[in-house]
Amino acid sequence: MQRQQTGAAGGEEPVGPLAGFTVGVTAARRADELGALLRRRGAEVMHAPALRIVPLADDSELLAATKQLIDSAPDVVVATTAIGFRGWVEAADGWGLGDALLDRLREVRLLARGPKVRGAIRAAGLTEEWFPASESMAEVLDRLLEEGVEGHRIAVQLHGEPLPGFVESLRAAGAEVVGVPVYRWMPPEDIGPVDRLLDATVARALDAVTFTSAPAAASLLDRAERRGMRAELLDALRHDVLPACVGPVTALPLEAHDVPTSQPERFRLGPLVQLLTAELPGRVRPLPVAGRRLEIRGHAVLVDGELRTVPPAGMALLRALARRPGWVVARSELLRSLPGAGRDEHAVETAMARLRMALGAPKLIQTVVKRGYRLALDPSAETKYAGD
Repeated sequence: MQRQQTGAAGGEEPVGPLAGFTVGVTAARRADELGALLRRRGAEVMHAPALRIVPLADDSELLAATKQLIDSAPDVVVATTAIGFRGWVEAADGWGLGDALLDRLREVRLLARGPKVRGAIRAAGLTEEWFPASESMAEVLDRLLEEGVEGHRIAVQLHGEPLPGFVESLRAAGAEVVGVPVYRWMPPEDIGPVDRLLDATVARALDAVTFTSAPAAASLLDRAERRGMRAELLDALRHDVLPACVGPVTALPLEAHDVPTSQPERFRLGPLVQLLTAELPGRVRPLPVAGRRLEIRGHAVLVDGELRTVPPAGMALLRALARRPGWVVARSELLRSLPGAGRDEHAVETAMARLRMALGAPKLIQTVVKRGYRLALDPSAETKYAGD
């Protein structure tokens, strides 16, 4: 049975701002939290982790870097992520080097990328010297270069995402930079969800795709390339499916392919969801139809603020009609818009009957005998569609 939601005036649960929209989530870490925030606002969520995080607790490269820093103290240590810093300390504990690492870190200048990293540092019993309120690595770099780094040894906790120009700039200024690779990104063990998300994006069955790390964006593009559909994916993201990135670093792989992205001012999951809450409804053009207010969203329709779930065939017909509101659309043209339709125009009549039932307001769509169907656009509507 179709579930209906109405506004507060109807005495029922209000429609969430993302009701009727479907959002893809590519995150491997904190995906449950992001999905819960989206669902709480009414969205349907398709989760497809584009990669997995492999801790380096038994990795020889991290072990070697840790021993090197314990044996020869750096001047500065830059901690970039909370999970990465905690993982580093935990890995060192596992090797019996935890106390030695913490003792060494107490002796050096410890810079944090932001307040979350500061929290991890303090949880380990350490104190950071400074962190930027902006959480920007660019600001960390500016501070180091302003102070002068020539002849200094700087350890940078790598966190799997590109740090454009950071290491190169420090080395160009005369610093010795030691990378600490706390964890690495790997392709997901099950590629099926990623393929389904790619198919849904190309088919415009998603309204937005969220990215919380640059490697996830790069991994999705790589998988699309392997399947021979990268051009189709890029076209969808450029024109129809909103790519929402948690920050500018995350957006780099997409913007390198001329994909414009949306980003919140604060690089957090909450602001990312707030961004979608503002942008997705704003992309919908409300239509005054038969005395009602019609909003055609991704997989559902709002009729005077009431959520009406519509089958895929009905959504295809409705979108075809909405491209030219008030104009008659021939059955033959509507037939071509139906997914998997053959040549029988009776399929249009069947899908149209189900669409009208789903909308709960049959007068929204008028039958024009021997010609086709039209949205019953109110005559008082000022918008002109002659150029559509």
